[in-house]
Amino acid sequence: MNIAIITGASSGMGREFAVQIASQLCRTDEIWLLSRNKAAMEELAGTMRMRTRVIPIDLADERELKRFREVLSIAAPKITLLASCAGVGSHGLFAAQTEDDIQAMLRLNVTAQTMLVRMCLPYMRRGSKILLFSSGAAFVPQPGFSVYAASKAYAYSFGRAIGAELRGRGIHVTTVCPGPVDTPFLAHAYGNREEMSGLKRLTTLDAPRVVAKAVNDCKRHRAVSACGLPIRALYLATQSVQNIAQYFFACSETLSEERKETER
Repeated sequence: MNIAIITGASSGMGREFAVQIASQLCRTDEIWLLSRNKAAMEELAGTMRMRTRVIPIDLADERELKRFREVLSIAAPKITLLASCAGVGSHGLFAAQTEDDIQAMLRLNVTAQTMLVRMCLPYMRRGSKILLFSSGAAFVPQPGFSVYAASKAYAYSFGRAIGAELRGRGIHVTTVCPGPVDTPFLAHAYGNREEMSGLKRLTTLDAPRVVAKAVNDCKRHRAVSACGLPIRALYLATQSVQNIAQYFFACSETLSEERKETER
């Protein structure tokens, strides 16, 4: 059985991704929706045109992740697509955030996403695809969003690295890095959207646009999907800095090796 797995499927980016991708999965028999909100997923499943399985799960709970590993072991599916859309964020000064808020971001955005990819990989074959939802916040440190931005920087680096590792197996990874998106995430992260900077409010995009670009970039096997001109410009700028840094690092390594050879 060929399946697609979508996390965070009860709302926001995950729900929108399920809606858009359902009509495009020509080699997939069933979509598995994963989220804590069973009722919202069942409502979504009732609107889907293809067979859908609802799996209530708290991905941040290690015990529930282990149970999902057992579900995969029993079903032994072929995973054609993994869309890791689940995530959580909390805005505010680091010193003012609660330990529970900090741990929640690290468990879901870092640990759960990493381990979910790891447990799904044995069921992927050539042509399978992975979409990891990072953020434009990954490109630069963000005071007031320090832990969230750092967790998304991890997701970005992780996605780019495993994309390179899996390329030879024909498994393609696209890391999605949007700016602010009009989803329930914003209300959860900020509490009051008036706390968002004017620039972020002006550059906020709607979920259908971001997801449509992510789906298109995934089909084209692009490593990064950055939607919107401001985020795209930021991404290209940071890439340029990274390329320059890598060039100088390579040059210094070469000079060091040449110096060692001379000394010998």
